[in-house]
Amino acid sequence: MIIGLFTIISCKTETKNLIDDLKLSVENQISEIEGDIAVALLGLSNEENQIFINIDEQFHAASTMKVPVMIELYKQQQEGLINLNDSIVLINEFKSIVDESIYSMDIGDDSDDVIYSKIGTKQTLNDLMVPMIAVSSNLATNVLIEIVDAKKVTQTMRDLGAESIEVLRGVEDQKAYDLGLSNSTTARDLMIIMKAIANGTAGRKEDCEAMTSILKTQEWNDMIPLYLPEEVVVAHKTGSITGVHHDAAIVYLPNNKNYVLVLLSKNLKNFDKGTKQLAKISKSIYEFMIKEPK
Repeated sequence: MIIGLFTIISCKTETKNLIDDLKLSVENQISEIEGDIAVALLGLSNEENQIFINIDEQFHAASTMKVPVMIELYKQQQEGLINLNDSIVLINEFKSIVDESIYSMDIGDDSDDVIYSKIGTKQTLNDLMVPMIAVSSNLATNVLIEIVDAKKVTQTMRDLGAESIEVLRGVEDQKAYDLGLSNSTTARDLMIIMKAIANGTAGRKEDCEAMTSILKTQEWNDMIPLYLPEEVVVAHKTGSITGVHHDAAIVYLPNNKNYVLVLLSKNLKNFDKGTKQLAKISKSIYEFMIKEPK
């Protein structure tokens, strides 16, 4: 019994020493980035594998807020408030949260140009939800936010245990932006949200599986997945605006040592260089997790 207890303590000590070494390596890599960085790593099979760096610092959420919107869509469908197979006429007209003045999305500022050819036609909510995640469609996002209500999205995040994330509005509401009314998040909250999806607790199990499948279709892969082997599956959502680049992911490994990784950045002096360095941090974490014995 004593020998067994000693073995357990010894293994825990070894794990802590290894993760401490990894954290030091990550911190050294962060020091090469001109900007502010947050990192949240959480092993899904062994939560002792965790690295938290600046995880409660506030960041502009950019397009990572589209994951909470997706969760809310499935929640409201479960409640019978909407049906993702229902159709609506796609319009490009939205109300500012400041004064309800009308504004429209600009195709030149959106990552999804295909959807603009569908304005005036009927689209299902699911037809809009998928590109909201996969190609980060801003037009689709704004339509969906007006349907589910940003306040309800934020409340659902609170119910999941994400205490700081704020979903206030849709995208490109310039009047709101000028007043400092922007969507915000922390690495901790995105980690909680992605963990809930991975564990099937962000909604019904089948809905979480559907959300994971959509996240796996993400077409912007220049951060967390960039330097990982092709066989590693990453379900994730990116977000970027000037000086800001994020990625929040569930990483599925062949050894089943899956993990959640959130990388947030702001005030980047060199966007491309910062992005590549964050991708290298992702690679370092992968190399640790793929060898992790427990």
